[in-house]
Amino acid sequence: MQYTHDATQAMEYTKLAMNRIKKEALPPTPDIYEVWYVYYSGQSPEIMQAIDILVSNDQSVTVERCQELYYKFLSDEVNHDAVRQAGQEINATIQNVTGVVAGVKSATNEYSGKLGDVTGKIADIQDPDEIKAALSGVLADTQTMIAQNQQLEEELNKSSEAMEQMKADLEKIRREAMTDGLTNLANRKSFDEEIMRIHHQSTEENSTYSLLMLDIDHFKSFNDHYGHQVGDQVLRLVAKTLTDGVKGRDIAARYGGEEFAIILPDTSLEHAVRVADALRKAVATKEVINRNSGDKLGRITMSAGAAEFVPGEERDMLIERADSALYTAKHNGRNQVAAAPTPKGAKVQANV
Repeated sequence: MQYTHDATQAMEYTKLAMNRIKKEALPPTPDIYEVWYVYYSGQSPEIMQAIDILVSNDQSVTVERCQELYYKFLSDEVNHDAVRQAGQEINATIQNVTGVVAGVKSATNEYSGKLGDVTGKIADIQDPDEIKAALSGVLADTQTMIAQNQQLEEELNKSSEAMEQMKADLEKIRREAMTDGLTNLANRKSFDEEIMRIHHQSTEENSTYSLLMLDIDHFKSFNDHYGHQVGDQVLRLVAKTLTDGVKGRDIAARYGGEEFAIILPDTSLEHAVRVADALRKAVATKEVINRNSGDKLGRITMSAGAAEFVPGEERDMLIERADSALYTAKHNGRNQVAAAPTPKGAKVQANV
């Protein structure tokens, strides 16, 4: 899991994590520390929910439970195991088909040899009964050959079905590995891959693209006041608004915590600001309602920073400019969009 907290946030979450580890009398190993850091930073709703359930049921958060949570939600070993299992199944399927094919190949060679022998014999046979006997043998060998070919066909059909299922399973694993579990948006890993791809494409084609960085205003205080479940509801609400508001090849991702990112291919800074402002207004119209009590909890707002790629600019610099614009929007009062200035001497593309 990747983390985007600034130094102040990181220190706060670290303090909370270490205090909780001490309170639970747990060893401060890296995996246990990460579980609690993730819990307090809100990075993993699954871990938060699992720990909250344990606490509400007066159960101890033991070393074993922490390690189980780490392995299940934070370690890459889960996906590695799934891929390894799929690889073993593919290998077993291939070996099975290879064995059947080898058997049929051997039988075919034997069958061809017998046909050659019969052909030579028939030419010299004068007795009809001998010819009939020879043809009966050929017929029996042919039926055996047909049966083996049918077996091969059945095995190939089974293997084809197995391969299709394994292909679907691997695609599911890939999709889950690239999707944020809470919001169903692209996750940080997926964002990193997509912006790398689009950046390379824009550099090669001399085209442009823009990046939006968005952050929910006062999310931490909202989350602390109403609880993690309502906080998760807010994150899903914003994610749904972003999904509904982007079109075509645009990519919305959860960048980390309450921060989101949207990649806008072939989009100028001016149009990117318009998109961000439309999304900001859409979020501001949503009223948060506690699903458990039905109470209206008010409205949330969002700040955004926009930056447009300029030829020759490094990808990380573009992200930094968009992030700086986001903080400018927050510094200027929140619930607004700020555009990153074009670097001096750079020429922005006119594509929209």
